[in-house]
Amino acid sequence: MASPRVRKIADRIQVIVAEMLERRIKDPRLGFVTVTEVRLTGDAQNATVYYTVLGEDADQQASATALESAKGLLRSEVGKQLGMRHVPTLAFEFDGVPETARHLDEVLAKAREADAAVAAARAGAQPAGEADPYKKPRAIEADEEAEDTE
Repeated sequence: MASPRVRKIADRIQVIVAEMLERRIKDPRLGFVTVTEVRLTGDAQNATVYYTVLGEDADQQASATALESAKGLLRSEVGKQLGMRHVPTLAFEFDGVPETARHLDEVLAKAREADAAVAAARAGAQPAGEADPYKKPRAIEADEEAEDTE
């Protein structure tokens, strides 16, 4: 787990980068980019910025190119606002978590449909054998007791 100082710096970098992408970066290739997380190394030298892009694969590729070209401007702004002696280098990584979550939701929906189909089939089903398939101890009747005692 990162130290509280490193976590605060990472959170601040996330805010700075998000504001810069929203207000100051005017690259037409940049789509609807959302900064989801920033992970900073323990020595605060390298920051990995995770982002998602709303759109298709072409939009994702164009946004990745735009982020790489704006990396220097973003890093200098992070340095100005943080006031650190050594500004961390920025690396941008596409965050695939939303697609994975969407895939899991689809799989869970299919599982629910299969469960509903099994429940519907079970509703009118009858047991294959007797209603109570378990063996019970034999009940000794009064006539048999009389024969056993004689």
